[in-house]
Amino acid sequence: MLEQCKNAQERWGGVHQLIDKWLNERQSLIVLFCNLSASKPLSEEEPLAENLQRFCEVMMDYCSAGHFEIYEQLMNEAREFDDGTIDLANEHMPRLEALTGECVDFNDTYDKHCTLDQLAKLPADLSAIGEVLEERFQIEDNLIEKMHNVHREAVAS
Repeated sequence: MLEQCKNAQERWGGVHQLIDKWLNERQSLIVLFCNLSASKPLSEEEPLAENLQRFCEVMMDYCSAGHFEIYEQLMNEAREFDDGTIDLANEHMPRLEALTGECVDFNDTYDKHCTLDQLAKLPADLSAIGEVLEERFQIEDNLIEKMHNVHREAVAS
């Protein structure tokens, strides 16, 4: 889709819109995480299973969009501008892949019906996945700032 754009402003402006949409999805993920963290794991008052499943769905959608859309576009942009930012991406990709693996593991554990033993571990596991997401967001923000925002400013001028 973005490969067909005629000029750099049009092309990288499209990437910017894609990133904005993805960051809005991140915000939804954070809200779901906070709501889930505030719930009581063994309470019947809140629809814990529904909230947990929704969190897992949004987290996996977010991770997938990162790997199959955003990172790919950032890499393409870095290659086209050929300013050394590809090295930054290559440096961070292995860690992002490892963090994605941790998100997948959490999803595999909690996306479907959970046992009481699993639910008892949920607060600790939520804390751990929160740290994973925080690290992931920091790396992603760094990549966006150093790989995209710099290029966007160059194209705009």
